[in-house]
This record gives sequence, structure tokens and C-alpha cells, in this order.
Amino acid sequence: MKRSTIDLWVGVFVAIGIACIVFLSLKVANLTPQNANSTYVLTADFDNIGGLKIKAPVKSSGVVVGRVTNIELDTQRYVAHVTLALDKRYQFSRDTSAEILTSGLLGEQYLGLTEGGDPDSLKSGDRIAITSSALVLEQLISKFMLNFAEKGDSHGGKNASAAQ
Repeated sequence: MKRSTIDLWVGVFVAIGIACIVFLSLKVANLTPQNANSTYVLTADFDNIGGLKIKAPVKSSGVVVGRVTNIELDTQRYVAHVTLALDKRYQFSRDTSAEILTSGLLGEQYLGLTEGGDPDSLKSGDRIAITSSALVLEQLISKFMLNFAEKGDSHGGKNASAAQ
């Protein structure tokens, strides 16, 4: 009888341990379910979203204020239509701007919001009109290399003769 009681308590502690590990894993991955009543939905259109993904953070001044909930292609205008869910605690003015930024040089991409000066706030279902597309690192490097090559060609043979 004593053995089965010990087995029961061991099982209970193992189950609690597994539940804690699952909870902490979801918390660390920022996948905890948000209460739908505590958020409001906005949309924004971008020419290029780079590597932005669903569930990417939406930040304002470095603080996470929401998440990207959906990304789809608008086949009428051929732009990326991004849907975001923002925490109701954070209200943004109608002239807020949105841009796709990167954490560090090669980090994850996120949506950055910059507050405007309009006294009226965005409401659920509104669209953020002022947007800046993602800066694609490959395009930036390509432009830099092209400029560098053009400057090298414009010097003609001066660099070659100076090196000898």
C-alpha cells in the first residue's frame, strides 16, 4: 500500500514538472495565448516585408506592444497586407507610422511603430497609412558594391599606377 502512494505522488510531481516546462517554453517563445478582448486589430500595407513572419513582435520604442497575426498578398495592388494585434493598453494616433526593422545586423525582423502627433487614436480595423518597407541586406550590399565599383572605374588608371 505504501508503494502505490509513493508512485502516485511521484506521478503527480512529474505531471506538474511537465506542465511547468511546457508553460515556460511557451512563455519564452512568446506563444502564450492572448485574450482577444485585450487587443485591437490594425492593418498596414508594405511594398516589401523582407523576412517578416506571423507572430513577429510589434514594438514601439523597443517595447513589445503587439504581434503580427496575418500576412497576405493584396492581389489588386500587389503589396503585402499585414494584420497586427495590439494590446489595448497602448493607443496610437492616426498618423502613426510603421516600418519593418531588424534586431541587430542579422536578427529577427519586427514591426516598429512610431507615434505621430494626431490627437485622434487608431481604432480596431483601421489601417496605418504611413509605412516603410523592409531594408533587404542583399540589396544594400549590392548597391554598395556597385557604387564602389563605379568609383574605382572613375579613377581610371590612377589607382593602378599609384600601387606600383
